[in-house]
Amino acid sequence: MDSHPSPTAPSMVGARPKLRSLWLGLLTAALLLAGVLVWRLRQTDEPTLAPPPPTSVTAERLQSRPVQSRSEFVGALEAQERVTVRSEVEGRISQIFVENGDQITAGTPILQLIPDRPEAVVSGAIADIELARATRNSAQAQLLEAEADRDSALADKNLQDTEFNRTESLVAAGALAQQNLDQVVRNRESAIAALNAAERRIQSAQAQLAESVAGLRRAESQAAVATEDLSDYQIVAPIDGSVGDLPVKVGDYVSQGAELTTLTRNQSLDLRLSIPVEHSAALRPGLPVELRMEASDEPLVTGQISFVAARVEEGAQSILAKATFPNPGNLLRDEQFVRAAVIWEEQPGVMVPTTAISRVGGQSFVFVVEPSDETDSGYVAVQRPIQLGVIEGNRYEVTQGLSNGDNVVTSGILRLSDSAPITLESQ
Repeated sequence: MDSHPSPTAPSMVGARPKLRSLWLGLLTAALLLAGVLVWRLRQTDEPTLAPPPPTSVTAERLQSRPVQSRSEFVGALEAQERVTVRSEVEGRISQIFVENGDQITAGTPILQLIPDRPEAVVSGAIADIELARATRNSAQAQLLEAEADRDSALADKNLQDTEFNRTESLVAAGALAQQNLDQVVRNRESAIAALNAAERRIQSAQAQLAESVAGLRRAESQAAVATEDLSDYQIVAPIDGSVGDLPVKVGDYVSQGAELTTLTRNQSLDLRLSIPVEHSAALRPGLPVELRMEASDEPLVTGQISFVAARVEEGAQSILAKATFPNPGNLLRDEQFVRAAVIWEEQPGVMVPTTAISRVGGQSFVFVVEPSDETDSGYVAVQRPIQLGVIEGNRYEVTQGLSNGDNVVTSGILRLSDSAPITLESQ
């Protein structure tokens, strides 16, 4: 018996793919519908996220203030007077009158050397003075005696002249004999001789007096030299100042020319400055100069330019200038290193704290507080580019981008972005 396929088999095979496609379409539609429903449910059930709270910051309202144009230099101070004290003689130290650091005046004894031989020389010179003075006094007495003899001889000669004239007239009249006139002539000639002898004694006494006076002057000069030599054995301060290191002690033997100590006058000090030649037009005596210690930003004292060289230093293309500073309280010292700022000019400007400045890609920015109706706090921080000038302490000059009255954020800038809402803390 032959077997034959069923007449319904081909139709069943063709229907299966169509049924599978139908089911897949229905499943996809159901999944899409379910996704839409889930999304709608989430939109309905989940709350809307709140915006971030405003950042709390502090701010400073800028005010115009004097801004200085300056140049800074480093150098060592120099005392206007500094003397090295040396020994003029050699000898052994018998006494020291001062200590390191003492403030003394000119003429104050510093130390004493043993002056054995010079003292004897001075004593001998003083004795010579006394002898020369006695010789002078004797010569003066002899001169006075000779002058008295001369006066007596002159009076006698005048008397004899009168007697001669009277006798001569009487002899001529025949009233007296010639022998009377001869006697008067002899007496007159004796008076003249006595007067001449008195004059010669005066001249001799004057010569002796002059010689004795010269001898006295020589003795006094020798005594002065001996006394000066003796004074060299006491070392005294040549100027007012502060005593430096004393490397000697009592009993030490010092040679002539040995360095004993230094004296420094610190009432005012100078600072040598090499000013670049491009500042030559502004450089002049009287410019203010602020002095600072190396570790301080606050000026210690203010001085001024006291000297400007007339020519440019060869090779360096700079101009030598000196600034002079007072030294109240002796806070400054000779050869002390300091920082000095020459103030070229002063003009109004605005300055911001360094804490308010941020930098992005080499550009400096600050956040400026501005009012806003779109925030609950009422303020936003707007980022603004600025140009910076000189720095003074912890503040920068702003040459462009800000003006007087702007309110600048000074803290919390790392948490800010442009137009971020902020609240202002009270300072």
